Amino acid sequence: MSRNIIQLNEEAVKGEIKELVRKSVEETLNDMLNAEAEELIGASRYERSEEREGYRSGHYSRSLTTTSGEVQLKVPKLKGVRFDTAIIERYK
Repeated sequence: MSRNIIQLNEEAVKGEIKELVRKSVEETLNDMLNAEAEELIGASRYERSEEREGYRSGHYSRSLTTTSGEVQLKVPKLKGVRFDTAIIERYK
């Protein structure tokens, strides 16, 4: 006679995996937005260089619904350069 030693709550496991994927998507999109901003400006955060074309001016938050759930994006604000991201469509 075999007995179950370990019981798993399948719904809890699925919820945890879904949240892990959502956080991963959120971090990846935010990293991509920052990389795109650095490329437009020509310098990374806090870097001073002659080739710099603009400056960062903080960020604003934006919600985006994905197949993994709703994520909070931190969209960089730039001065001196127009930031039209290719990563997300505007007003979608």
